[in-house]
Amino acid sequence: MPSLEVEGVGTFDVPENKRLVLAIEEDAGVDILHRCGSYARCTTCRIQYLEGEPEKMTRAELEVLQSRDLFGEVRLSCQALCDHDMKVRVLMTVSSTGLDGPGPKPEPNITPEPEWVDKPAQ
Repeated sequence: MPSLEVEGVGTFDVPENKRLVLAIEEDAGVDILHRCGSYARCTTCRIQYLEGEPEKMTRAELEVLQSRDLFGEVRLSCQALCDHDMKVRVLMTVSSTGLDGPGPKPEPNITPEPEWVDKPAQ
């Protein structure tokens, strides 16, 4: 069972291969944003990996981060799985932005259907 540490919140055991955005929200109890419903479009579920950053990413994540000039700065929690121990910093929450809610409930599986690619060098 992977261990997820959320900076300033705590460390949590999460089910193997659980979608990271859901682990942050459900297991860690953090009000992380996911305004597009976790389809790699809005980038509000952005995080920084402090430890355990995956070397793979979805093509959808890569393309949206590059198009918004965010590649190398953040990663999208909606496009990652808890398949190993990691430590993350959540960057956008309902309480920090004053928005009316996090967004539509994410599906249990990564959306859109993931096409995994190696994370390019920065």
